[in-house]
Amino acid sequence: MFQLGKTIVSEDILQKEFVCNLSACKGACCVDGDAGAPLLEDEVRILEEIYPKVKPFLRKEGIAAIEALGTSVIGTDGTLETTLIDNKDCAYVIFDGKTALCGIEQAYNQGIIDWKKPVSCHLYPIRVKDFTEFAAVNYDKWDICSPACSLGKELEVPVYKFVKEALVRRFGENWYAELEKVAEELKNE
Repeated sequence: MFQLGKTIVSEDILQKEFVCNLSACKGACCVDGDAGAPLLEDEVRILEEIYPKVKPFLRKEGIAAIEALGTSVIGTDGTLETTLIDNKDCAYVIFDGKTALCGIEQAYNQGIIDWKKPVSCHLYPIRVKDFTEFAAVNYDKWDICSPACSLGKELEVPVYKFVKEALVRRFGENWYAELEKVAEELKNE
C-alpha cells in the first residue's frame, strides 16, 4: 500500500491485470452478490433526477422495484446503494440476450443523459472506501471476474489502466498522473 494525496492505494491495482470480458461473464457483477452498487451521496440525487429519462430503458421488474423502494436504498451495512430486484439483480440492469447491461449507461450512450453510471460500477474491480481523513482504494478480486483477469493478463493491461477514465472521474487528472508515476517507479525497482 502507498499514500497518494488523501488516498491509501493497494499496489494490487498496479500489479494485477484486468479487462472486462462480457462475452464470458455475461455481466454477472450486475446480477450476483448480496447488495446493490455502492453510491456516493450526490449520486442519490442524480439518480432521482435522471430516473424519468432512464425509466424507458429499464425492465418492468426494475421499474417496479424502484417505484416501490426508491431510486436508491440504504443497505444492510448502512451505506447507500442501488435498489435491487428481489435482493438479486440491480434494478437498473437490462439484458441483451443473456448479457446483463446497465440501463443507465444505455441512456448515456444514446445521449439521453450526461451521467454514465454510478462511479462504483465504472471503477469496478476497484472499490473505494471513504473514511474521515482518507479513502482506501483497493482491488476487489471476485471469482466471477476470472475471465477478466485472464483477458487482462493476455492483453497485459493493469487494473489501473483499464479503469483510467473512472479513476480520473473519481480522483482527478492530477491524482491519476501521480498514480502513473508510482506505477513507473514500481516497475523500475
